Amino acid sequence: MRSRTVGGVAHDNEPTSGLGDGVLGGLERRNAIEAVRLRIGMAISLGMLHPGERLPDQEDVARGLSVSPITARRALTSLAEDGVLVRRRGRTGGTFVADPPNAEALRQLVVPAAETVEVHGLIDRRLLMECALAHFAALRATNEQVQHLDELTRRMAEAQSWSAYHQADDEFHRSVAEVAAVGTATTEYLKVLEQLYGYFIPYPIEQLHMSNHDHIGLVRALAARDCATAVEISHQHVDRLHRTMFVGLLEAHPVGDSSDPV
Repeated sequence: MRSRTVGGVAHDNEPTSGLGDGVLGGLERRNAIEAVRLRIGMAISLGMLHPGERLPDQEDVARGLSVSPITARRALTSLAEDGVLVRRRGRTGGTFVADPPNAEALRQLVVPAAETVEVHGLIDRRLLMECALAHFAALRATNEQVQHLDELTRRMAEAQSWSAYHQADDEFHRSVAEVAAVGTATTEYLKVLEQLYGYFIPYPIEQLHMSNHDHIGLVRALAARDCATAVEISHQHVDRLHRTMFVGLLEAHPVGDSSDPV
């Protein structure tokens, strides 16, 4: 059991596993359970998760959202109590998006507008750092390291859920940073990466598979020691987050307007 703070947000006192206990940072302080509630609720409001859709198993939800299993369980239970999710027992049971989900509850699960400014700032910081990492990784990658990264792109290509994809994606970007071998700068990059992962919401697997094309291109550039191409691919990959991460979607289609899928 322990307590820690990431991005100015206090975490629950509970054991961790998997990727850690990343949560929404930002201007508004919220605990880890509320952060998970918000992330799943926004994914439903933005049409990333659909009424009747089955969520991954509880342990996979925890790993996919970088939180502890206890946090995931409590958040899913709370969303079910609010009528956003439905939990069913039996062989065909599991956790599903309610059909329809409670619209009033979903309207309460929105990131404040001021907080989206912080997310864009994190994306810009990641952009600068990841381009530098790509440059040095292209100079230093060994054949064994390239093979490991290539295997991770295959894992992402074969992933059947956003949770499985996110776990491989996390390992991929951490591995590129390890290959770059830029000392303490890697620690700073990983802090930014963890903060951004705290804003990750479930995306359709088809959209994530499209994003993996950038990873595949980056591995090819590293194998060819092509620094310019590696940097350009990394630039495009991260810059795209301004439009495709939920902050861009919220700005284009605010939750609660006429385009709301709920």
